[in-house]
Amino acid sequence: MRLTRRDAMKLTCATAFFPEPGRAATVLRIGYQRYSTLIITKHLGLMEKALAPHGITVSWAEFVAGPQLLQALAAGAIDLGQTGDAPPVFAEAAQPGGLVYLGYEPPAPDAEAILVRKDSAIRQVADLRGKRIALNRGSNVHWFLLDALRRAGLGFHDVHVSYLTPPAARAAFENGHIDAWAIWDPYLSSALNDQTRILTTAEGIVNNREFFLISKAFAQQPHDIVAAVSSAIAQTDEWAMANKAQVAALFAKETGLALDAVSHALSTRSFGFHSMDQSVIDEQMNVAKGLKDSGLIQSLSAITPYR
Repeated sequence: MRLTRRDAMKLTCATAFFPEPGRAATVLRIGYQRYSTLIITKHLGLMEKALAPHGITVSWAEFVAGPQLLQALAAGAIDLGQTGDAPPVFAEAAQPGGLVYLGYEPPAPDAEAILVRKDSAIRQVADLRGKRIALNRGSNVHWFLLDALRRAGLGFHDVHVSYLTPPAARAAFENGHIDAWAIWDPYLSSALNDQTRILTTAEGIVNNREFFLISKAFAQQPHDIVAAVSSAIAQTDEWAMANKAQVAALFAKETGLALDAVSHALSTRSFGFHSMDQSVIDEQMNVAKGLKDSGLIQSLSAITPYR
């Protein structure tokens, strides 16, 4: 199923929270998106295999984007999810203390970009002054666009931002209703054609990582249970790196996008699970500081890694 914010709130009421410390867990509730490592985990059945010895079953819920997934995670409607770099910062600012970082994947700066039409007079980021730009609110490209503008001496007050979902933004972009589109893969790769041009990728601007996040309640479960979850994700990443053609076929089926577009998207991405370390914690704090300094969030919250 695909969950909206309202659906997530309903789940919070209908589904019991993860048991308190000392009580045995029975179900791990995972939120996933169609283009994610966790959907590969689901496809391979690795989480079920990892948790079966602990007497834990797995339930899966699909989300349209990271912000909605993290609203559900912070509210206690799910226990585990995966998003890009900015959504956890926005979520923590709105509801501090609800998220714990389990781990991360390698950076993928070429997996997000600012697109313009091929015949556009916009040749550099500084040319975006006064232009209409679409992006998904609270997503990884929200931070990417902000930092790209900052490096060009601009801010959000210098451009006209339209907050649109990827399908709506693509239609507006193709119809000429917006001048530029900040977007991530696989939507980025699916929009590349002889009528579009990449103004800039995130290379040299932001790292664009994927993070695995767990609820505070799940983080308090016995270490061997959390370790089993981490192991299932790590096994997924190892399999994905060795079987990118199969991953592309799976993602194409799930997203409905062309196989060649998904294959191109995967060429900009590496898989590999890593536990949180100080350098990546500092990286996320830099995202939070940048969003606060710009006025997009009102307060800084600590980055809480799983220990």
